[in-house]
Amino acid sequence: MAKRGGFGFPGGGNMQSMMQQAQRMQQQLQKIQEEAGEKEYEATSGGGMVRAIANGKKQVVKVEIKPEAVDPDDIEMLEDLIVAAVNEALNTAEESMNREMSKVTGGMNLGGLI
Repeated sequence: MAKRGGFGFPGGGNMQSMMQQAQRMQQQLQKIQEEAGEKEYEATSGGGMVRAIANGKKQVVKVEIKPEAVDPDDIEMLEDLIVAAVNEALNTAEESMNREMSKVTGGMNLGGLI
């Protein structure tokens, strides 16, 4: 006959240990998210003509455009450069966050729980 632990499950003491471990992981993930929100990620486009800076909260905090990038006859190119720089900065922020989270979760896919 199998020995019964807490919670009416065999080895139930392990359930409490797992819950404590999950709680510690959640605290670590929350700390990473807070720290990442303070970090800034930069990207450029057009050979440095446009620079975008985003934070770890995936918010654009600054866009810089060199005067020589402004051509009144080609506004579409400037728009494309801005979009490219902003998207790259946001992607860099997300990739960095994912790497940091993966260190805590050991690569587990938590299905949007974080």
